[in-house]
Amino acid sequence: MARALKAVAGAAGLFSRLLTPMPPGRTWSSPQFSHQVAPSVWKLGRLNHVAVAVPDLDKAKAFYQKVLGAEVSEAVPLPEHGVSVVFVTLNNTKVELLHPLGKNSPIEGFLKKNQLGGIHHVCIEVDDIGAALRDLKEKKIRILSKEAKIGAHGKPVIFLHPKDCGGVLVELEQA
Repeated sequence: MARALKAVAGAAGLFSRLLTPMPPGRTWSSPQFSHQVAPSVWKLGRLNHVAVAVPDLDKAKAFYQKVLGAEVSEAVPLPEHGVSVVFVTLNNTKVELLHPLGKNSPIEGFLKKNQLGGIHHVCIEVDDIGAALRDLKEKKIRILSKEAKIGAHGKPVIFLHPKDCGGVLVELEQA
C-alpha cells in the first residue's frame, strides 16, 4: 500500500511540474521533423487495419467478441492469399485476425516463429495504388508482388518489404 501511495505521489509530482508555467522567453523544443513532403502523384490515407496472426481463429474471434464486446465478422477464406480472415470493427479502424489456410500460407511461417501469434502487418490506404507501386519501385522499395492483388476488402493491395520499412510489413490498399 505504501508503495502504491509513493507511486501516486511521484506521478502527481511529475504532472504538477508539467503544469507549471514556463518562464517568459523560454520555449519548448520538439523533434525537428520536416513538414515538407516530397511531391508525389499519390497520397497516404487513413490506417485501414492492423493485422494479427492467430494460431486459433475461433478462440481469437471469441475473445474480441465475447470478452471485449467488439463487432466481429464471420471468417472469410482467401485461398489466393493463403489465409482466413476475421475483421474486428472499431470506431476508427479494424483489427484483422489472420489464420493460415493451406500448406503454403505465409501466416504458417509467421506462427512457427511466433507460436502465440502477434502483429503481422499494418494496412494504410492510398488514393492511387498504381501510382504508389510505380513510385515506390523507383525509390527502390521492394514490393512483395509484381503487381497489386485483390485483398480481403475486394480492393487492390500491395505489400512492402519489412526490411525497407523499418522492420514493419506494410500493406497499402486502394482507398
